[in-house]
Amino acid sequence: MSLHVAVSPLPAAVPAALLPSEPPSASFVSIRGRRLAFSELINPRVFETDYQLQLTQQTRDAKPFPHFVVDGMFNPDLLRLVAEEFGGAGEGGWRVVQTKHELTHRSTPGARLGPASKLYFSLVNSPAFLELLSAVTGVEELITDPKLYGGGLHETRNGGRFGIHRDFNRHPCTGLDNEMVLITYLNEDWDRAWGGALELWDGEAKNCVREVWPDFGRTILMRHCDVSYHGHPHPLQAPEGRTRRSVACYYYSYSNARRERERRNTSLFLYSDPMERVKSAAKLATPPIIWNALKRLAGS
Repeated sequence: MSLHVAVSPLPAAVPAALLPSEPPSASFVSIRGRRLAFSELINPRVFETDYQLQLTQQTRDAKPFPHFVVDGMFNPDLLRLVAEEFGGAGEGGWRVVQTKHELTHRSTPGARLGPASKLYFSLVNSPAFLELLSAVTGVEELITDPKLYGGGLHETRNGGRFGIHRDFNRHPCTGLDNEMVLITYLNEDWDRAWGGALELWDGEAKNCVREVWPDFGRTILMRHCDVSYHGHPHPLQAPEGRTRRSVACYYYSYSNARRERERRNTSLFLYSDPMERVKSAAKLATPPIIWNALKRLAGS
């Protein structure tokens, strides 16, 4: 079993691109009387090159599919404020998913979230955070979903479960390709006797390869692929008043983006030579690696 990456305490500054839109003089935000410094919302170490290389290695080597697990990525005070907002969502803000494989509660897409939850999602959907995820996973030009389809606030109540499954391939409205999901757990003093561990399974061998306990402040990123089976399949056995809580966010890509970018970036002049038109069409239809090889041969 691979080890969790323990992130050091939150000292220095967060890159400015991560911060929500605030007046230049603002250095903190106050939520329900608690003051949070912008410089301490995300652990700055995760933006250091050497640490990103560690995460990249962990993701690549992880079994049974690419993922990483990190403790302490986000300010614990922010996460406590997010956890408080589960109770304020009200029953109308929840979608109960109940099938023979699943009994969970999730916030509805586009739900009106509390201020701390909005702040968390603004951070994980910020340009700098997307660059971090791209650097670690190798997936470029990640796209976010403002309505948090499939994501948002997740809660499993007593007796609830989520069978071993693989996530959806495409966003149902935009058709974008699902690339990965980021989950942060909000459960302080979680007792393992209650169950609730996220199990990562080998789909072929049909066995659990790794358990990730939903401890407070733990974050897992899972790449979506044909073998990314996971879930917490055993009914939760928590005491009265305790639930398994997390926040989740999906990230997407557009598989035809490269060809679309080339199409937009290649000017086609009205009075161009017919051979230039043929060449432009051929470039669009040819994978870059083959096109570059042909250019090298033509120049030799």
